[in-house]
Amino acid sequence: MSSLLVGTAAGLHRVDDGHTELDGRPVNALAGGLALVEGRAVWRDGEWLGEPIDAPLGTCVLPLDGGALVGTVEGHLVRLPAGERVASFDDAPGRDAWYTPWGAPADVRTLAAGPDGTIYVNVHVGGVLRSTDAGASWEPTLDIHLDVHQVVVAPDGTVLAATARGLAVSTNAGDSWTVVDDGLAATYARAVAVAGDTVLMSVSTGPDGDRAAVYRRPLHGGGPFRRTSIGLPGTFPGTVDTFCLVADGDLAALGTFAGRVYLSDDAGGSWATVAAGPPVTCLSFA
Repeated sequence: MSSLLVGTAAGLHRVDDGHTELDGRPVNALAGGLALVEGRAVWRDGEWLGEPIDAPLGTCVLPLDGGALVGTVEGHLVRLPAGERVASFDDAPGRDAWYTPWGAPADVRTLAAGPDGTIYVNVHVGGVLRSTDAGASWEPTLDIHLDVHQVVVAPDGTVLAATARGLAVSTNAGDSWTVVDDGLAATYARAVAVAGDTVLMSVSTGPDGDRAAVYRRPLHGGGPFRRTSIGLPGTFPGTVDTFCLVADGDLAALGTFAGRVYLSDDAGGSWATVAAGPPVTCLSFA
C-alpha cells in the first residue's frame, strides 16, 4: 500500500507510521517522494537533492530523469540537481500574454508528465504549455483565460486541468480541449486528481472558497459530476486547494486548511478521517 505524505507549514508527516520529518520547516509541494521545502530546496529519501535553488522561490516540483523539475514564481523552471534554469521556457511562445489579476508576473503553478514523456506546465494565469522534447521547446495548448489552477495526467495519457470554468479535458495530449461542468454547483476548480477510472475535483464559488466541495465523475464515458459526501462535511470551510487532493489507483486523499486529512479506498466514493494537525499545504502518495 502506498504511503501517504502530508506537507504542512511545520514539516512533513507520514500518516502510516506517524513519523515527522523536516520538523518546523514549511513544505510547499509534494510529488511522489519529493518535497519542496521553503521554496528553496528539494528533499528526497532523507537528503537534499542538489544545492538550494538559486532562483525565484519554487512553487511546485516534478520527478524527472532521476532528478526534479521545479516551477517558480515569475514563471520559470529549474532542473535539479544541477540547479540550471530552463532557458527555453523563458522564451516560451505566448509568454508576453501571461498575467495575474493583481498585476504581478505570472507563476508556474503546477507540473505534470504524461506516460509518453510529454511535460505539461500550468502557468497562472497563462494556461498549459507542453514539451514533447524534454524541455527543448514549448507550445501553448489552451485558452489562458480559462484560468488553470492545476494540470494532471491520467495513466492512460488523458490530460485534465482544473480551471475557473470547470474541468478541461484533452484526450490528444493537449491538441484540443473540452470543458465539462455538468452537475457542478459551482465551477471554480482548484484541484483535480484521477483515482482509478474516476476524476475527483474540488470546486467552490470563487477564490474565497465559498461552498467548497469535492465532486467525482467517470474519467471516460461522460455523465455529470456528483458531489462526494460520505464521511466528509457538507461543505468545507475554505477551498480544498491545489496539491491537497491526490490519488494513487483507487486510493484518494484530501487535506484541508483546518488540518484534517481524509482517505478513501474506493476512488472517492466514501472517506474517513486519518489525521488531524496543522493546516495542510500538500499531499502525496509515495
